[in-house]
Amino acid sequence: MTSNKTRGKVLVAMSGGVDSSVAVFLLKEAGYDPVGITMQLWVDQKGNCFQEAEDAGPGPGDAVCDAAKVAKMLDIPHLVIDLKEQFFQQIVCNFKEQYQAGQTPNPCVVCNRIIKFSALLEEAAARGINLVATGHYARIIKDRDSNLNLLFKGIDRQKDQSYMLYALTQKELAQTIFPLGDLSKIAVRDIAEKQRLIVADKAESQEICFIPDNDYRSFLERQDPGVVSPGDIVTADGLVLGRHRGIAFYTIGQRRGLGLVAPRPLYVIRLEPETNRVVVGFAEETYSEGLVAGNLNFISGTLPTEKLAVEVKVRYRAAAVPAVLLPPQGGKARLIFTERQKAVAPGQSAVFYLGDQVLGGGVIESAF
Repeated sequence: MTSNKTRGKVLVAMSGGVDSSVAVFLLKEAGYDPVGITMQLWVDQKGNCFQEAEDAGPGPGDAVCDAAKVAKMLDIPHLVIDLKEQFFQQIVCNFKEQYQAGQTPNPCVVCNRIIKFSALLEEAAARGINLVATGHYARIIKDRDSNLNLLFKGIDRQKDQSYMLYALTQKELAQTIFPLGDLSKIAVRDIAEKQRLIVADKAESQEICFIPDNDYRSFLERQDPGVVSPGDIVTADGLVLGRHRGIAFYTIGQRRGLGLVAPRPLYVIRLEPETNRVVVGFAEETYSEGLVAGNLNFISGTLPTEKLAVEVKVRYRAAAVPAVLLPPQGGKARLIFTERQKAVAPGQSAVFYLGDQVLGGGVIESAF
C-alpha cells in the first residue's frame, strides 16, 4: 500500500534499466515525490546514445525512451540533460590518456565522482530538491554516536556496487538515497515484474557504458590512432624478446596476445611509458607485497592516525583481501597485503573496508 505521508521530492537518476526504475517505484511507495532524470553522456559512431548508469542495457538509443515510458507508468516527471561534452572531456579523454600513461583506469569510478553525483546534486539544487537517489546496490547508515553517514556494501554480494562509490563525501551521502541496498537483484526483478514495468526483463549493462562490445583496444585506436606506438617487449633485466603495438594495448598481469615464445608462460609485470617498453616476467613476478594509493577519500572525512587491519579490493570484481593500512602521509596511503596479490594495476582504485563498511579508498599509483 502506498504511504500517504509526503516525505518531499527526490531527484532520481533513471537509466532506462530495471534497477533505477524499481528505485523510483520504491521511493514513491515510501512516500517520496520522485522526479526522474536521465543523463545523456555518449553518442557512438553509429549515432546510438548511451548514458552512464548502474543498470542500463547497451541498446541503441533506447534508454531515454525506456526511462520516459517508466516515468509515465509511475506518473512522475521526467527530465533529460545533455552531458555528452563534459563526459567526453572528463571521462573518455582521461580514459585514453591513462592507458597511454601505462595505467589501467576505471572510468565508472571517475564518472560517479565527477559527473553523475555532481550533476545530480547540481540539478537538484537548481530545482529546490534536497535529495537524490540512484539504483546502486549499496547502503547508507547514519551512525547515531558520531552523527556520520556511513557507506556499506549492498546486501546482494553479487551486485554490491559500494566499490564504485568510495569517493562520496559526507555532504553527498547526507543527500543521497540507495533504495536497492537492502534488496537482491532477484527481488528487484520480481518487483519489476509484479508492477509490469516494461524494463523488467531488460539485459544487464556492460561495465563500461561507452564500450558496449567490451573491446577497449579497438575503442582506443578509433579514438586516437596515435596509440599505436610500437616498442620493445623486454624482461626485467632488459633482454629484448619482441615488439608491442603500443603500451595502451597492454595491462598488468596480461598473458595472452604477447606473441612471445618461451619455455614458461610470460606475463606483463610493468609498463614503462617513458621508454615505451612492456616488461614481462614469469607468474611469480606478477605478485606484489602492497601498494601506494593517492587521490584519497575517507568517508568519515578524517584520515586514520593509526595502523588499521582492513580488507581491500584492488579491482571492482576482485575479492576483498586482508591488509594493513598505514596512516596516510603527504596525501598517499601505503597498504601491505597479508598475502601477496596478483596483478595490482596502477590506475585502478583500492577500496578499504571494515567488514561491510567502506572506509574509503584511492587510486593505485604503484605496487611493490
